Order: sequence, then structure tokens, then C-alpha cells
Amino acid sequence: MSGNDADGLDATQEALITIARRIDRFDGRSAFGTWAYRVATNACLDELRRRKRRPEPVDLDHSPGARPLGPTVGSMQDHAGTIAERFSLDAALAALPDEFRVAVVLRDVLTLEYAEIAETVGVPIGTVRSRIARGRAMLARTLAADGNSAAPSRRPSGRTPDPEGMSPRP
Repeated sequence: MSGNDADGLDATQEALITIARRIDRFDGRSAFGTWAYRVATNACLDELRRRKRRPEPVDLDHSPGARPLGPTVGSMQDHAGTIAERFSLDAALAALPDEFRVAVVLRDVLTLEYAEIAETVGVPIGTVRSRIARGRAMLARTLAADGNSAAPSRRPSGRTPDPEGMSPRP
């Protein structure tokens, strides 16, 4: 969800500390996993808000015009396309507004059920469905515009994506 390993680790650590400190606040009205996902989601969103207030670091060694230091190894060439697709997907996910990224990651990466996501995020299930559909459509448009083969040809539900996000609910 954070799009950055370091921020993800920071959010994970904050979530675990929060769970340990506030376990007494877990009232059992929902599953423990749902409560823990909510704590983790909030920690990640807090980390994203903190990131917006921090200045962006500049990496002078890896500027866009920089040349690689040495030849590419054969096995690296085999994985170059996969790595490029992953970077494109990560960048496309990072470009999504938070509410859409959270819904898409909870559904498509963590494979939570719609009801679990609704409870975790604290919105109605219809809103979850809408955010996932719109988030997936935004991802597909972004990836297709980049000419990346990582653009989803099929949604995880098995249905083909609707480029306008106008298809009826399943």
C-alpha cells in the first residue's frame, strides 16, 4: 500500500506497536484479523500522510540519463521485463488516490472479501465495490497509457476490464 519498502516496514512496525498497546480495546465485535487489518491500514495511511510532508530525496547516481556501470548479466536480462512491469505496476498503484489504492490492495493483493474490506475501512460494501472497480480501471488506463504489458488483460474476478468503469456489478 505504501509503494515503498522502507515506509511499509515503518507502517508495519507502528501497526504492531499499536496492536500490542491497544489489545485491550479489541471488543470482539469483529474478527481479530479484521481489527488488525484496520490498525495496519490506518498505520499505512498515517505513514503516507507523513511522507507527503517530507521532502523527496534526489538520487544523483541514478538520474534518468545515467548509464549503467557494467554489462547486464544474462539472467538479469531474462528478468528485466518482469522487473520493469513490477516497477510500472508499483508506480501506477502509488499514483492512485489513497482510498482506491487501499481497496485494490486489500482485495487484489491480500485477497480479503468485500465485507472484510468494508469493515476494515469503515465504509459500506457498495463503496468498497465502487472503489475497487474505479481503482482497477485507473490502473488499467495508466498501465495501458505507459504501453506496459503489465496492463491487466483480465480482472482477478475473471471478467474483462471495462475501460470506462461502467460495467454493472457482478
